[in-house]
Amino acid sequence: MLGRVNLTPVEKARTILLDALGNSAKKTETCSLPDALDRILSCDVLSPEDLPNHPRSTMDGFAVRAADTFGASSTMPCYLEINGDVAMGQMPKGSVRQGKCFRIATGGLLPDGSDAVMMFEHTIPVDEKMIEVVKSVGVGINFINKGEDIAKDSPALASGHLLRPQDLGLLAGLGIAEVEVYTKAKVGILSTGDEIVHWSESPPPGKIRDINAITLSGLCKRAGAVVTDYGIVTDSEESFFETLERASNENDVVLFSGGSSVGMRDLGERVIEKLGSPGILVHGVALKPGKPVIIGLSNGTAIFGLPGHPVSAMVCFELFVDPALRLIAGISHPEKSMRPTVNAILDRNLNSAAGRLDLVRVQIQEQEDDLPLAVPVLGKSGSISTLSRAHGYFFINEASQGLNKDTQVKIHLLL
Repeated sequence: MLGRVNLTPVEKARTILLDALGNSAKKTETCSLPDALDRILSCDVLSPEDLPNHPRSTMDGFAVRAADTFGASSTMPCYLEINGDVAMGQMPKGSVRQGKCFRIATGGLLPDGSDAVMMFEHTIPVDEKMIEVVKSVGVGINFINKGEDIAKDSPALASGHLLRPQDLGLLAGLGIAEVEVYTKAKVGILSTGDEIVHWSESPPPGKIRDINAITLSGLCKRAGAVVTDYGIVTDSEESFFETLERASNENDVVLFSGGSSVGMRDLGERVIEKLGSPGILVHGVALKPGKPVIIGLSNGTAIFGLPGHPVSAMVCFELFVDPALRLIAGISHPEKSMRPTVNAILDRNLNSAAGRLDLVRVQIQEQEDDLPLAVPVLGKSGSISTLSRAHGYFFINEASQGLNKDTQVKIHLLL
């Protein structure tokens, strides 16, 4: 009676899955910088040059010799002669000598002989060629030195790094036009059951619309995967096996919903075993909702039999499928959730069964002088509206038999 007894703890199930997938060779490709957003680097990137390649001002003001400003104050100013201007985008002409300075804008290249930038706010113009300095400035102040951002041949970004807009900016600043990244995971999705019709159809009595396929597809795309929808298969073992075999040959991950609970017409376990070794890794986890999930592996393709109830399917995606996709995509530490979190105060008592991980959906209500309230969104695992209304979720761990009102909980935000 798999799925009913000998349930596997969630952490153990995830470890079994990731360890099994970790032996699969990851594929890489070269990607142009404009297309590299949200991709994962497959190798370290070393800086091909110093950034910046010349000292640059970080303030509007005057390039000076710091020693010339020593002791300057509003009651005892010093005076410097303006001996030149730094044109933007050009190397300065000439150098700063004792008692002299160059006018410079933010981003301008420091002229030779200068070792600081005096802000405009700390000077008073005397005439077109002379300024009064009312505050001293130290060596190295108000400019960024050559290679201070990143030195040539030093690490710019590490393998496994998720490329964000600011990372693309860094690479552009270094003149890097292409990067080596892991290929996007390919995911095949199919729904099972004679009672399922396409979500766009009007279901006759006894039938229901397919919620899971479009929901799971959206989750996979948000995880950076390429998705193929294999449609709805009937409860015929021959049809189910044929579609699942094709999907597993064409993808890195296959998701089917329904067919994961124990019952005469649920074929998921038998079909996965027929696909080839190692077959079933886990069937049934100590989790609510999502207990009857199947996790399998066939010739390097991860296969997940997700519960038919939409909330259960999404919970199992969060805890098992998403880490698998992150591993395949090359993300370091895929077992760690990348969702932003916020602390909140539970607004009611909640009971839980010991030995089971409970995921509780919540709405967040702001409070003026305290942490926000976490208000549970209660409902059955077939109620997709509970997730639509939820702002996030938290866990009640296996060792607990519940939480009391006013307990502080960590909310994983649903974006």
